[in-house]
Amino acid sequence: MKIARFDGGRIGIVTEAGITDVTDLAGVESGEWPPVGPLRMIAEFDRLRGPLEAAVASRPAKSLDEVRLETPVPWPNKLIAYPVNYHDHAREMTSTGLANIQGFFLKANSSIIGPADAIETPNIDGREFHHECEIGLVIGKECRGIPVEEAMDHVFGFACLMDITVRGKEERVMRKSYDTFTPIGPWIVTRDEIADPSDIEMRLWVNDELRQHANSRDLIVDMPNMVAIAASAMTLYPGDIIATGTPAGVGPINPGDTVTIDVAGVGRMSLPVIAGRYGANVVFDKPYEFKRGA
Repeated sequence: MKIARFDGGRIGIVTEAGITDVTDLAGVESGEWPPVGPLRMIAEFDRLRGPLEAAVASRPAKSLDEVRLETPVPWPNKLIAYPVNYHDHAREMTSTGLANIQGFFLKANSSIIGPADAIETPNIDGREFHHECEIGLVIGKECRGIPVEEAMDHVFGFACLMDITVRGKEERVMRKSYDTFTPIGPWIVTRDEIADPSDIEMRLWVNDELRQHANSRDLIVDMPNMVAIAASAMTLYPGDIIATGTPAGVGPINPGDTVTIDVAGVGRMSLPVIAGRYGANVVFDKPYEFKRGA
């Protein structure tokens, strides 16, 4: 099942026929603040699934062209990310801080945007802003201290995710937490729709140039271990999002570009890049030159 959020917080199920509005059944109030309805829906999904499927069979669907898609989980309790989780990316970054050594970090939830939004480059001189192509895991069940072999039972689904960053040596959390720096969407594909999470192709283009192409089988820390590692340190809640890390091919994006991500079996989204008004601060006063490794 593909679960989308659209037109001011409404909930829809996406099929080949279009999108079916199931906001009433999902227990979500359109326009609510804070927008935590999707978290409740995910937590109660086992109970809701039957009525949602029945609604898709009986209700009319709108064309996706008639709605504005929004990020499916705008207010997660946590946005967790794993750095340097592909060996080829480690080589291009000349990094020894692999995900199986460094563990995870957290990004600001306020960096999340949806598929119809724009990526804003901060008003910082002398820095590059880079794209990173990733898969987003959405947690479905509360868990803590779970064994690796049970980890995927706690995953609700998958989404496309871009991790945008200010390239530099400053604290990673700051460089990756600017507003608009985590596009997620275009919807959540429930776990049962993906036959083998260890074999998912993903690609990213800037304009017409293919920059990144990888498969989840190449992850250093695989998805079950990512969930288990995070749950060893903190309680995971329904709607928490894990960014799985990026492969080689990261590179600059600039205002006027269009960045497109495609995750096989999950979805595809394209976002424009525009110049933002904010971002300059003393931390980024010194320029930084990004150099790829051998």
